[in-house]
Amino acid sequence: MATTIKDVAREAGVSVATVSRVMNGHAAVTPETRERIQRIAKELRFTPSSAARSLITRRTHTVGALLPDLHGEFFSELIRGIDVAARARGLHLLVSSSHGNEAEASAALRAMHGRVDGLLLMSPHMDPIAISGSLPTGMPAVIMNSGVDDPLHTTFRVDNFGGAQAMVRHLVAAGHRSIAFIAGPEHNHEAQERLRGYRTALAEALPGTPELVLPGDFTDASGERAGHELLALSQRPSAVFAGNDMMALGCLAVLTQRGLSVPQDIALAGFDDIPICRYVHPPLTTVRVPIVELGALALAELASAIEVPDRPLSGTRTLRAELVVRQSSQRPA
Repeated sequence: MATTIKDVAREAGVSVATVSRVMNGHAAVTPETRERIQRIAKELRFTPSSAARSLITRRTHTVGALLPDLHGEFFSELIRGIDVAARARGLHLLVSSSHGNEAEASAALRAMHGRVDGLLLMSPHMDPIAISGSLPTGMPAVIMNSGVDDPLHTTFRVDNFGGAQAMVRHLVAAGHRSIAFIAGPEHNHEAQERLRGYRTALAEALPGTPELVLPGDFTDASGERAGHELLALSQRPSAVFAGNDMMALGCLAVLTQRGLSVPQDIALAGFDDIPICRYVHPPLTTVRVPIVELGALALAELASAIEVPDRPLSGTRTLRAELVVRQSSQRPA
């Protein structure tokens, strides 16, 4: 039978309220009494009920994270950044996915009501009105990679547009004059910004050059489909820029299977710099997104908002995306 707070109180010769004050860190207990209660609680192997503690403190010491997906190295790295920062602050993490669907996102947010002290949201398809309508009044929340500035919440985003521009400029500088782009999901803000960066840089660096945009959805399977489409063209581009690394890796698999050599026959680049990029053959040129840092910074901001609810918002912070040149884009002389 599990030990209760009443058992600890009886053994220590104090009231249940005194034991509760000790377990919840209140100062209104003498050092001698605190030490005796803690010793007896340890001897009896008493573990305070988190539910009961929450009723007293009105805190769950848990934060929620709603992400568009949980599959793939990008989200694994993002969750790692959030989790490490949360554990350093004694917080637990509750994670859910919207699968890129606004209705599922709203349902997931409602399911977290009463279970978390604050929320991290990466939902590129939801606007601030939809987000605010799904959040309980007063719930601290931090938004990641939203397409619209939200006056009610702090937002962290990555410079997807600038990163895509830098990649196109790199490929042009390497001598490529025909550059294809594998796009991400149509209604995803990050995908839209990366496509906009490709189009803008292509128009600036190679005026009059037609763009070649292939559909994708950020999965390796869509990268494979794009690879097959490229190979079916009568005039193949000399370089392919995929809107994320997973699509680039899917495309790489198809090109390799069909006997093409990267970068000798066609150059290839991605976006995100997930860990596997440096280990494939050839190592993948990409745009490095500070994925772990993004998660850690967003969690730190949320923790501060939970501790000091009335603190001023930090506004929108944009993290730099960095070009990482590897062998896959190095055109032979």
